Amino acid sequence: MTLSRLNPLLLVSAAVAALVSLPVASVLTNILSGGTGAVWSHLAATVLPDYVGNTLVLCLTVGLGVIVVGVATAWLTSMHAFPGRRLFEWALVLPLAMPAYVLAYVYTDFLQFVGPLQSFLRDAFDWHKADYWFPDVRSLGGAVSMFVFVLYPYVYLLARTAFLERASGMLEASRTLGLGPWRSFFRVSLPLARPAVAAGTALALMETLADYGTVSYFGVHTFTTGIYRAWFSLGDRIAAAQLAAALLLFVMLLLLIERRSRGRSRFHDTTGRHRQRHGQRLPGWRGWLATAVCALPLTVGFVLPAGLLLRLALADGQARFDGHFLNMMRNSFLLAGLTAIIAVALAVLLAYGARLSKGVPARALNRLVGLGYAVPGSVIAVGVLIPVTRLDIWLAGQWQQSFGSNPGLLITGGIAALVYAYLVRFLAVALQAVSTSLAKITPSMDDAARSLGLGQGATLRRVHLPIMRSSLFTAGLLVFVDVMKELPATLVMRPFDFDTLATQAYTLASDERLAEAASASLAIVAVGLLPLIALSRQISRSRR
Repeated sequence: MTLSRLNPLLLVSAAVAALVSLPVASVLTNILSGGTGAVWSHLAATVLPDYVGNTLVLCLTVGLGVIVVGVATAWLTSMHAFPGRRLFEWALVLPLAMPAYVLAYVYTDFLQFVGPLQSFLRDAFDWHKADYWFPDVRSLGGAVSMFVFVLYPYVYLLARTAFLERASGMLEASRTLGLGPWRSFFRVSLPLARPAVAAGTALALMETLADYGTVSYFGVHTFTTGIYRAWFSLGDRIAAAQLAAALLLFVMLLLLIERRSRGRSRFHDTTGRHRQRHGQRLPGWRGWLATAVCALPLTVGFVLPAGLLLRLALADGQARFDGHFLNMMRNSFLLAGLTAIIAVALAVLLAYGARLSKGVPARALNRLVGLGYAVPGSVIAVGVLIPVTRLDIWLAGQWQQSFGSNPGLLITGGIAALVYAYLVRFLAVALQAVSTSLAKITPSMDDAARSLGLGQGATLRRVHLPIMRSSLFTAGLLVFVDVMKELPATLVMRPFDFDTLATQAYTLASDERLAEAASASLAIVAVGLLPLIALSRQISRSRR
């Protein structure tokens, strides 16, 4: 295979990698910029310590929480038999369909002073306001709880897979050495699952750092809220870019710490025995305790908030599915569908280019594209707006010189810049799914196609794409759902008078119109269930 035949796909990969890297580079170039010194000095003297402190506390507590909940539920469902285990095996992933900011709106309505829970307690015990104390959900602790019960499935999924794949033979060996169940867990199973647990925790923490709706609604000052405030309230894009750069460096430091913490350790199961396990039966109260442990995060993270959302959407006359709601749904589906189609097409080109080249450059470019998912939406929004706005101004000037009229903002005035930001953020999701599917196709099929006279393009079109049809649909669906839930980038970059379900839910909830926000929030959750239903079926089919 000659170099000339690889050039087109390598050029596509390089161009896509450059476009994905541009927002990050745009943000990083502002670290040493002077900007408006007064604004930056004001931020540093007043709120910057809170940004740093709250972000650190969020990361530490959410990380610990998702590890405890995710590992406990994964260990119980993979290694033990108890009432309801088959249901929990797949149902424990359902909280992923519930964005953290939606959970925040629901529990604020449920737990506030005039909400159903406190009203029931006052009526049942004849209490008055001064007779009891109730925790404030709109606090740093409340934000931590929202993130933990929404994001623990990342750890649950990866840890459960690790326990199922690696624990069987090693556990039997540990038992023969006299280790009991608890010592076997802490000394054998948990160390073997450490890479999976670390990967799931890193995903949860990146989602935490990327969140804006929850922390903003709860009044918790973090880097994400600071970026939005510096850009819109103080009008200083340089200060916003510098805060975005600080958040980006925070994410990079998090990934580096996780990588370095492993050192030269390797985590292999060398027993060669992966027999199916039916699980150790937990008798009596132990089994029901395991059921309660698994039911708690599922109830708090999905069942209760979904029921409350449905109650709010049906009970309030203003929270109806009217014409404005249909218009928001159309906008959301337009953005999500367009982004998903482009992302899958680019992912196919990138993955196929890496397959054909079999060299370092294409794989390195794909890894560079994959880093976009680790960048929070607020950082990407700032990184996109700075260079694209300059391009927009230049294009408008050129148009006016040539045609004598001002066309306005051609890129940022519509949805083009917003779709670009979505692609930077979520192209990695499609690329991972497509690359995994393409890797399962044996190279002998390429050789057979070439022997029949098919070129590279014809082989992709007539051989690979039909085989990967279901994986391409899955990749598009994952991107579609991620775009539907994305809030920070949409808030910053949406065109004027262009509302989506996510922005409408946030705007109404910020105005304390929680019942009216229920219909938009419920639609987001319903769409988020689609990939989880497919994932749940896969988990059910893979039961031991």
